[in-house]
Amino acid sequence: MKHEFTQEQKYILAKKKVEKISKFYKHLAIYIVVNVFLSAIFIVGNMNDGDTFTEAVSNYHNYKIWFFWGIGIAFQALNTFGLSLFMNKDWEQKKIQKYMDEQNKRI
Repeated sequence: MKHEFTQEQKYILAKKKVEKISKFYKHLAIYIVVNVFLSAIFIVGNMNDGDTFTEAVSNYHNYKIWFFWGIGIAFQALNTFGLSLFMNKDWEQKKIQKYMDEQNKRI
């Protein structure tokens, strides 16, 4: 069932979508800044405990927050962009065209 929206309704829907995308990018920026800061603190702390720089950087415990918070970021990305982030409506057609072009190059 197709809905016909007025210009004002279209504007409101577009504005909400843009706000949702904006919130995602702000959350992503905070994720990166905070995790870089925390990782640096953990690495310096490990070095103060006697680890070498290489040992401190390669300690996977320093990156748990990246992983678990990253799961949340991934779900937010799916909520914001939907599956079109990976496969939009034209994905199948583009893939078909790509494979047809590859076959034409071989001939």
